[in-house]
Parts: sequence; structure tokens; C-alpha cells
Amino acid sequence: MIGRPVANARMYGVAPGAVSAWRALFQHVAMRSGVALEIIDHPFPAKLAELWARPDLGCAFICGWPYIRGVADLIPIAAPVIDDPRAEGQPVYWTDIVVRTDDPATSLQDLQGRTIAFTAEDSQSGFNALRHFLRDAPKQKPVFAREFGPVFTPRRSIDAVIAGDADAGPVDSLAHTLLRLHAPELAEQVRIIAQTAPTPCPLLVASAGLDDGRVAALRKVFLHLHDDVVARHLLSALALQGFAAPLPRDAYFQMEQTSRDAEALGIRRLEITA
Repeated sequence: MIGRPVANARMYGVAPGAVSAWRALFQHVAMRSGVALEIIDHPFPAKLAELWARPDLGCAFICGWPYIRGVADLIPIAAPVIDDPRAEGQPVYWTDIVVRTDDPATSLQDLQGRTIAFTAEDSQSGFNALRHFLRDAPKQKPVFAREFGPVFTPRRSIDAVIAGDADAGPVDSLAHTLLRLHAPELAEQVRIIAQTAPTPCPLLVASAGLDDGRVAALRKVFLHLHDDVVARHLLSALALQGFAAPLPRDAYFQMEQTSRDAEALGIRRLEITA
């Protein structure tokens, strides 16, 4: 029996202001649900896999790709709906491919022979979606001569581009929006040069050991936050409309199918030579 379950928003704690906003949201959810969450820190370089494997996990984000691969025994709670017209009110996100603001490139084709960063090989937004997008780029395919990484987080992807370690880098679209809100001095140093197609957003999960009653209580509150007057300003600080039920399992499995298709074609890296 889990005593006090833990909560953490490491994936989207991209700046101190965002960390504070997530903490406030989780505190509100704990109060409304009656589930006494212990909000913990799990900053980089601590491994996300260690967070997901915690038997007392009550609420944390996991990328859809490792989720569908079964990296831990987890129960889905809810998925965020980004306050962005492109999301169309659905729990989806995409990858912003960024370059330095002063980079002369105006399209992916202008990045021929240059360096692309990646976050981690088990990341949907920072590797898998990017690999798929580059494979299917229209007309003349971009050719990246080198990879730089793993850099592990969207913020460090931007850092790598700003520092000149990479010419372009992938940024989870929700993380990018949060950086614009909470670290504009960093975000303004890069610009978007391309965006991938939307895929299911990372979801909030709990350990399979958390009892059904507390899972249901947390889920009910998250799914109705958009109707909660007090929660609205908390959601605004996180660039969210609210939370929705995660998309069907088949939608998440498509991420794994994308990976298998790329592997079958011999595309294992981001370096594209033809």
C-alpha cells in the first residue's frame, strides 16, 4: 500500500517559474482530490527512468513513446491540452526545430552538411519524431553531417544551438512555449525553422501500485480543471487549456510503429547522407 504518493513535473520544469507553476497546480489538485501528494524535485541529471520506476509515483509526465514501450508499470491519468490553435483542443504536441536567431538559414535545405542536436534516443519529440520528419522531408532532403547529443532536455537542446555546438535542435512544443513564458531571454535567441506533425502529448501517469480510488480522484480533478475558476490562472501560467483523457492506445503505438518503419529502412540515426 502506497502511503503518500509523489508528484513531479520534471519534463516540463524548464525554468524556475515553470517549476513553481507546476508545484502550485499539483498542490491545487491534491487539495481538490483529497490525495495527499508529496511534490518532489527530480532535476537533471537525475534519470527520468528512475522517476517512472518509483513504486510510490502518484503523478508525473512520461513521453508517449517510452510509455507505450512499457518502460515501467504505469497507469495513465490525463494528458495536457496546449493552449495553441495547432493543438485543436486535443492532447497533442509537436517538435519545433530551431536555429539561432542570427543563423542565415531559412529552410531545412539550408542546413545541408551541418549538425543536428538530439535529446535522447528514447525521446519522441527529441529523436523519433525528428527522425521520421527528416526521412519524409519533401523534395530535397536535408543532409545533416553530424549529430550532437544526447543533450537530454529541450532546454539543453536550445543551449546547444545557442552555444554553436549544433546548428539546429529539436524542442518539445510545450516546453518551448513554457520557455517563452518563463525564460524569454533564452527563447528569444532561437527561432523555429520547421515543425513536425502533431503526435500524442506526454501523459501524466501513476505507479500501477496506486489504488484505484486515488487514481480515479486525481483523474477526475485533472479532467475538470478547465471548469475550475481557481485553476484557470494556474493553467494559464503553464500555457494549457486544461487536461484531457489520453488518446487511445493505438495513437501512442503509432510512435513505436514509426520507429520500426525507420529501423526497417536502415534509418537509425539523424545523420542523413542521401
